[in-house]
Amino acid sequence: MKRVAIIRCEKNMDRCPLTNCFKCLTEKKEAFAIYEDCVPAGVFTCRCPGDNVVGLSKILRAKGAEAIHFCTCMFAEKTEKGWVLGSGGFCENIDEIIDKVNNETRLPCVKGTAHLPEGYSIKFWD
Repeated sequence: MKRVAIIRCEKNMDRCPLTNCFKCLTEKKEAFAIYEDCVPAGVFTCRCPGDNVVGLSKILRAKGAEAIHFCTCMFAEKTEKGWVLGSGGFCENIDEIIDKVNNETRLPCVKGTAHLPEGYSIKFWD
C-alpha cells in the first residue's frame, strides 16, 4: 500500500478543505488512479515562494510518505467550465518547486490530485 502525501498552496487553503483530493485519493481516481492501493500519509501547505517545501517534504518522507502529490490548483485554474490549463493556477514556479523536492528527497512526485483539467497528462518526477 503506497503512502501518499499532498502539498497544497497557501493561496487556496482558506477556501479548500481538500475534500475532493482526499476523496480521489481514497477512491484511487484522477491523479491517484496510478496506484493499486494508497493511503494518506500527510498534508502540508506550500508558502510563497516555496522555500519551505523541501523541509516539509523531508518531514513527510521521515513520517513514511512514499510519494508526494502537488494539488491541481497550483497549476490549473477553476473556471465555470471546470478546471483548465492556460493562464495557470496559484503557482508560477510549480515545476521548479517539484524539481527541488524530488532532487532533495528522492521521493516520487506527481503534479496533480483531483480536478485534473481535460486532456491533462499527469507529470511525474521519479
